[in-house]
Amino acid sequence: MLVWLAHILHFSFFHSGPVRTALLVGGCAAVVCAVIGVFTILRGHAFAGHALGDVSSAGGSASFFLGISPLAGFLGIAAIAAMSLEFLGVRRVRDQDVATGIVLGAGLGLSALFLYFDITTTSTTGAAVTVMFGSMFALSPSLIWPSIIVAILGLGTVSVLYRPLLLSVADPELAATRGISNRWVGMLHLLALAGAVALAALSVGSVLASALLIGPAAAALRVSRRPCVAISWAIILGLVAVWGGIWLAYESYYWFSGNAWPVSFFVVVIIFAMYLLGAPCQQLLRRRVRVAEPLPEGTER
Repeated sequence: MLVWLAHILHFSFFHSGPVRTALLVGGCAAVVCAVIGVFTILRGHAFAGHALGDVSSAGGSASFFLGISPLAGFLGIAAIAAMSLEFLGVRRVRDQDVATGIVLGAGLGLSALFLYFDITTTSTTGAAVTVMFGSMFALSPSLIWPSIIVAILGLGTVSVLYRPLLLSVADPELAATRGISNRWVGMLHLLALAGAVALAALSVGSVLASALLIGPAAAALRVSRRPCVAISWAIILGLVAVWGGIWLAYESYYWFSGNAWPVSFFVVVIIFAMYLLGAPCQQLLRRRVRVAEPLPEGTER
């Protein structure tokens, strides 16, 4: 078994500096996205998560233009967009979608402007592809600790808000009667969501960030509706998708004569396969629940 595993994960894989950086940064993104993604789906904010990922492209493109850390760019714009969504203060789902669409359009407009500056002013090549679709093997080792700090802050926020978040999802009116401010809970959740989206955009690109945020969490919620169990499954699935995608991209260098395929492609394919496999698991769980339910008196199965 160990010989087979060593053959698959040959030593050159772990001895590569870019691979180690990708594993650490990608792992941070996978964990924080899995945890926050579960609450994002439960709160019905999947579209907001997708919008924040796209809007963060403005920060990524601005980082190339200003010469700052890409994580700072992604995080800054995503946080501003998250606060803008909460500042609009809409509560109906229809109005939320409209507000999210407006913020999304404004963010993409800024992204187009900064990418234009990147091309015409700084002569940066490949900025659009890197921002939109990621370049995990090109991440700087200096991003490791900032990524870990952002992940810890996001996980810490969710751990503090765990019970208020669950109560606000189940019954917002009951949460308000118990002294929980749904407005503050929503704002802090969106800020944590912005941090998760920033790490996802840094890893797999802003366009595909929503796949890492929503995919593992959605697949986990198909397996179990219990938040703790779903979060555990989402973390496992997210790490498998990211680390598996990194390994497949690394191996593809040898499959295609030195032309490696993008990490983001493999990550999204794995997430998509996980979500599809979650459907039969969901059906199986429903059947087990029906079998376990007691029948009324005088009836037979």
